[in-house]
Amino acid sequence: MNKTKYFRTLSSGDVQCLLCPVRCVIKPNAAGFCGARKNISGTLESLIYGKISAASFDPIEKKPMYHFFPGKEILSIGSAGCNLKCLFCQNSDISQSLDFSLLNDITGVRLLDIATSNKNNIGIAFTYNEPIINFEFVSDVAGLFKKNGLRNVLVSNGMINPEPLSELVSKIDGANIDLKGADDEFYKKNCKAGNVKTVLNTIETLHKNGVVVEATNLIITDLNDSMEKIKNLVDELASISNEIPLHFSRYFPRYKCSNPPTPEKILREAFEYGKTKLKYVYTGNANMENSSNTYCPECGKTLIERRGYSVKKYFDSEKCPHCGEKILIQN
Repeated sequence: MNKTKYFRTLSSGDVQCLLCPVRCVIKPNAAGFCGARKNISGTLESLIYGKISAASFDPIEKKPMYHFFPGKEILSIGSAGCNLKCLFCQNSDISQSLDFSLLNDITGVRLLDIATSNKNNIGIAFTYNEPIINFEFVSDVAGLFKKNGLRNVLVSNGMINPEPLSELVSKIDGANIDLKGADDEFYKKNCKAGNVKTVLNTIETLHKNGVVVEATNLIITDLNDSMEKIKNLVDELASISNEIPLHFSRYFPRYKCSNPPTPEKILREAFEYGKTKLKYVYTGNANMENSSNTYCPECGKTLIERRGYSVKKYFDSEKCPHCGEKILIQN
């Protein structure tokens, strides 16, 4: 067991977790909504500190991160559990699992050894399940990697309160935040928790602190696929910055959601509208031609060509070689 941060002990012996907006009030010997933080004698303990379900080298584009060291790899780790319960979860085998006995023990030093064994690796990504619920381990490992000149990437639903986020942000270099919908009703009905304001605050805080942040929206048939909802989401993101890349991802039936796959027509319409408000828009899980390439937002020339996870760059600086436009890129 490991004592967590961001909780308070109540006079009843219950504890209230202050890590995310769910703000669970947890009775003795019980765990919170995420399942990973447990009240042990009035102290909130982590059940997953130093425990992982998977570790592998992935292309950075798989996160997806298209503007952060394109063509490089990153050591990707995950644990188990989540502070949302999305009916359409695309990775439910670990994110909705509460069987922590199957996890493997690991230390930050061991992860650093693994990371530095690959010359094409830039650092570590906290991904696969929701990393926020393992806040203390993520923070410790990210600090260790930062001290050793490596990069830290957060792949998250963005459901974290402002105070812990302000502690973590200085250790994070890149992030992909999953913006599931543009209204709280969607989160309430389909994710059982969460709200748009918190996710947008996470994106804005990361962006304002110099983190290369990209956003993903999974377009789910009959749930968030109306153009009105898509436009609202794009507009909300653009109000923070039109430089934040947005990835529209095609949905396929998973977990407790059997709705049919997203029609490519909807994906195309979302892609086209996104480009009217944002400089960089992409699609994923689909075979839409040219929707994975990075183009100069000023002159339209191809700057990065992607075929699957094969990447070909046509520029080496932070400016378009054709017109001189400043390009969002971290190399």
